Amino acid sequence: MPMRTRETMTVSLPPEMIEQVERVRKQESRTKSELVREALRRYFANRAPMETPSAADREALRRGRAEYARGKYVTLDELSRAVETPRRKVRRKGTR
Repeated sequence: MPMRTRETMTVSLPPEMIEQVERVRKQESRTKSELVREALRRYFANRAPMETPSAADREALRRGRAEYARGKYVTLDELSRAVETPRRKVRRKGTR
């Protein structure tokens, strides 16, 4: 008995979206299935990968949130000022 290469999935969409699907499907001479497969391929390709944080990551987040709650943080402006390198004085040629 041959194996199926596709499975059927039922999806409910609002009427406006159905109209869009039909319009694009006709313009591109594609089936609804082809259109939905392409949309899902693009979605999966552009989606940021989901990673499960490690125990160490979760502990670091917990500590950081606790420090933030106690008011122990610096703003981005404060951090930027702290890491700026001081500008050197510009000397004119021939003067000392």
